[in-house]
Amino acid sequence: MKTTSELYQQGKELKWETVGKGIKRQLMGYDDKLLLVKIAFEKGAIGELHHHFHSQASFVHSGSFEVEIEGKKMILSSGDGFYIPPNSTHGVVCLEAGILIDSFSPIREDFF
Repeated sequence: MKTTSELYQQGKELKWETVGKGIKRQLMGYDDKLLLVKIAFEKGAIGELHHHFHSQASFVHSGSFEVEIEGKKMILSSGDGFYIPPNSTHGVVCLEAGILIDSFSPIREDFF
């Protein structure tokens, strides 16, 4: 695994990886301490409930999502964000096609 990204990332040059039905992602900037990921969701796509030891902060770039963190649900849309503490159960349902920008610390080695 490459341990550091290029200094600049141009979305049109990065490959998309399908990670679920109606969900694909692009890995953006990263090193061993931080990872930025762009995730595109089709309407109705579900990011299943899961947990991991990483801290996560996410920004809703576009669309609308029902976000669940530790059993509490909230509808978020373009311009909103959320924080997920380590080991917290969380997931999303895409209500209107859109993009989430996720950051993880440390890096999600399972994404590579």
